[in-house]
Amino acid sequence: MGVRRADEHGSPALSAEATSRFLEGVELIRRGEYFAAHEELELAWRAAPHAERDFFQGLVHVAVAWYQAGRGRQVGTERQLEKAIRRLGPYAPAHRGLDLDSLLGQLRRALDVAQADGLEHAVRIDLHPIELVEEQQ
Repeated sequence: MGVRRADEHGSPALSAEATSRFLEGVELIRRGEYFAAHEELELAWRAAPHAERDFFQGLVHVAVAWYQAGRGRQVGTERQLEKAIRRLGPYAPAHRGLDLDSLLGQLRRALDVAQADGLEHAVRIDLHPIELVEEQQ
C-alpha cells in the first residue's frame, strides 16, 4: 500500500507509532478484523497531529460500523457510518494513500443498506467487506 509518512498533499508527517498503527489498522479492515482494526486506528488517532485526527477518527468509525453490522446492531451501524462520512468527507478525494472518493461511495451505499434493513427480519446486516484502495497517482 502506498501510504506516505509525509503526504504529498501537504499533510503533516506522522510519527513512527501513528504510521505503524495506521498501516496495521487499514490491513485489519481489509482482512475483516474490525474490532482489532478499531483498536489500532484509535491508537493512531491519539498519536496523530491535531489536523489529522478527524481522518483517523473517521477510519475508526468505518471499522466500528462493520463491527456493529456484524453484531446486528442497525442503529449503531447507521450512526457509525454517518460519523465516518462526516469525518472523512473533508479529506476527499484522497488522503494518506487511500482513495476516499471510493471509500465514501461504499460508506454511502452501506448506509442505504443499513437504513433499509430492519433488523426484525435479519440476524445481521449483510455489508460487504470494505475495500480500501490505494490513491491513483
